[in-house]
Amino acid sequence: MPAFNLPKALKPALALLVSAAGVHLVYQFFIRPHAELAVLSAQGKPVARIFSVVLKDYEQEICVILMFWGIYLMLEKCYEISKHRYLFSMKLLDIGAGGSGGGFTTREMQSALREFEKIEDEETRNAPLIKTLSAAARRYIATQSVQDTSDAIVTGVEALAARIESENSMIRYLIWAIPSIGFIGTVRGIGQALAQADQALAGDIAGMTNSLGVAFNSTFVALIISILLMFLLHELQRLQDKLVVDTQAYCEEFLLDRLGKK
Repeated sequence: MPAFNLPKALKPALALLVSAAGVHLVYQFFIRPHAELAVLSAQGKPVARIFSVVLKDYEQEICVILMFWGIYLMLEKCYEISKHRYLFSMKLLDIGAGGSGGGFTTREMQSALREFEKIEDEETRNAPLIKTLSAAARRYIATQSVQDTSDAIVTGVEALAARIESENSMIRYLIWAIPSIGFIGTVRGIGQALAQADQALAGDIAGMTNSLGVAFNSTFVALIISILLMFLLHELQRLQDKLVVDTQAYCEEFLLDRLGKK
């Protein structure tokens, strides 16, 4: 029985739905019941800032959902990079050219290109290193020019860097959106607090302090989450930059340098 493969474009949407459902269940059965119990226990006094109280509001829930979704997006990209790292330890062109170890002839480049095209696994065939080597091999076969082949490698590496940059746009949007959602909670909490100013002037400050707690808790949670996601994004970008640099270095060492020995 063939395995069911979810289309790649649907995976982020499914991850968002799973994140939303999972976080909402935790809020429904754990965080909000504990927060309500803490409010009732306060008996009109300011509520203690325990974990469930800090996280109980809808703005925090949305931020947590987006946090898990952003983590999934970054882990998926890290996995895509790591699963093809083994290619950099292989002499891919020698496999196609018969392992001569010297300079490449046009026939050997054609043989290497055919080997790349025969790769059955589509993800491996579309790996950045394989695609860049294939493009460079086609250019050399067509032009017999080392300079044109070098230009093809540079173009492929630049296209890889641009694609990586564009694919990170959603993650950057999340890191921007989460503090904004926290600020919405701040505005809502301050608005509620101002609406209860008369009660505070009459001596009952519990409602006003609880509303201010909503304001500050939402911003606090949003900033903590954005700091975490920003750190993970920087680690992801470090891996992506290494992929770009290693791809160019591999092509220069195993292709361009040996073309010069022809």
